[in-house]
Amino acid sequence: MTLDQTPAPRHHEPAAEPAGGEGSQVSPGKDRPADGHDPVLGLARAARRAAQALATIPADRRTGALIAIAARVRAGTPAILAANRDDLEAARAAGLSPALLDRLSLDEGRIAAMATAIAEVAAQADLIGLAVGPATRRPNGLDVARVRIPLGVVAMVYEARPNVTTDAAALCLRTGNACILRGGKEARGSNLALGAAIAAGLADAGLPADAVQIFPTTDRAALTALLLCDEDVDVVIPRGGEGLIRFVTDTSRIPVIKHYKGVCHVYVDGAADPAMALAICENAKAQRPGVCNAAETFLIDRAIAPSFLPRLGERLRAIGVEIRGDGDTVTLGGPGVRPASEDDWDTEYLDRIVSIRVVDGVAGAVQHIQRHGSHHTEAIVTADPNVAERFLATVDSSTVLWNASTRFADGGELGLGAEIGISTSKLHAYGPMGAEGLTTTKFVVRGSGQVRT
Repeated sequence: MTLDQTPAPRHHEPAAEPAGGEGSQVSPGKDRPADGHDPVLGLARAARRAAQALATIPADRRTGALIAIAARVRAGTPAILAANRDDLEAARAAGLSPALLDRLSLDEGRIAAMATAIAEVAAQADLIGLAVGPATRRPNGLDVARVRIPLGVVAMVYEARPNVTTDAAALCLRTGNACILRGGKEARGSNLALGAAIAAGLADAGLPADAVQIFPTTDRAALTALLLCDEDVDVVIPRGGEGLIRFVTDTSRIPVIKHYKGVCHVYVDGAADPAMALAICENAKAQRPGVCNAAETFLIDRAIAPSFLPRLGERLRAIGVEIRGDGDTVTLGGPGVRPASEDDWDTEYLDRIVSIRVVDGVAGAVQHIQRHGSHHTEAIVTADPNVAERFLATVDSSTVLWNASTRFADGGELGLGAEIGISTSKLHAYGPMGAEGLTTTKFVVRGSGQVRT
């Protein structure tokens, strides 16, 4: 079903988006109308029916669907690239930043990597039905086990990255979940083209067409209506900028797993190897600055600031990184350092800009991170294991690293395969979120006629 009630194929753009604001949508509730009277509710209910079917479909059929989808994505490369070119043209005309353009942009290599990621998910061991811990027998003879099950229906709300479409679809199918994928307007054509490839793969494998649905409008009122479908959608996962996360969190009746902005830090300790620290800082900031695990702030131990900051400033200027710093950094960092505002410490630049502050040892670094961090990723560079362990234990972020770049905070790099994103919520998952994060558990109890006395 498309949102304008036309008979166009699923994943295709509707003839018109719903007009009006939030009041034009039916708010789901106990007295909700039949599906045909509310297209958003129809999508959610179709996903619920697909999730119920997926729960009984054997793992090998879901694996076959993933293999088929990967093949369809590869075969659909020309159509996907054509749609992406149109998206990029519109995005440039709209003045999107270079970082967002980089996230949006696809080429043959990136599409091939997306297909490879789907195939890698297909090769993962299936988790559904696996026991969690040993089964136990109670004194009354009841056999008690816990097994992994799908979450059910997952709604993804995200912005400029088309690869989220295929990663989310693959991980949800691997774990027996149905999904509704609502990408941003800047990637609309790309997402619809990818959705067509996914739909073809589902058809090839004989899986329900509604197992993966591309939300066919970027209308804000329609998104609001989706976020009220708490009887049919089990979890919503927003992934994008601060404004999107806050809107979804404030609006949703559905439990939210936040994938919040990445204000990531690298702390260079007084016991750090300077050459290692320079290499890690450069990689963390500049290897791909437009992604959420790129470092946005460097914290430098006061003990080495006079010797290290001039070298760091020279290294960053050589690769075109703008520096915004505190008073010490302005003095020691070399020419061109701009004074940092208070807002800079809370900013996810997603660009070749970094803020630098001199701190009093690891305690000062932890204090700064606690005040300005976003619970995403933090790294320490030091040769002192005691300082490192103190940092790793006390920093309250989803990923902490010792002598390694923040860019390793990634599902693929940490052995999870494709990821749904990096959760900054402690419930239900924290950090890079792969297949396991899309499951929950239930108790299965087998008896022989026991009754409770």
